[in-house]
Amino acid sequence: MILKEDRNKARKKRHLRVRKKVHGTSERPRLNVFRSNKHIYAQIIDDDRGHTLCAASTLDPEVRQRIDKGSTVEAARVVGEILAKRALAKGITKVVFDRGGYLYHGRVAALADGARAGGLQF
Repeated sequence: MILKEDRNKARKKRHLRVRKKVHGTSERPRLNVFRSNKHIYAQIIDDDRGHTLCAASTLDPEVRQRIDKGSTVEAARVVGEILAKRALAKGITKVVFDRGGYLYHGRVAALADGARAGGLQF
């Protein structure tokens, strides 16, 4: 039986492997994804300066108005759209996608599709 700690440890190893290759700059910041059992979080980060430029999650009031539950594919798509709207307001159009060690499937893929539908390019 695979324990939860072992799964999370493996995810963190995958994330470090991805982060060796994915680096956000001021011209093309990194879109980072974290998902828990109840919520999904996304932020756009400039790794050169070490600053988060904008963020969105299922805990935001703007997202809460449009969803019932934070752990669904639909909620992840809404978070992606809201994040894209906030990024475009700050002049960010191109990003590098960091899936955070998760499979590009389900909620992670839905968030990416929502961000693309909102106008981000990656």
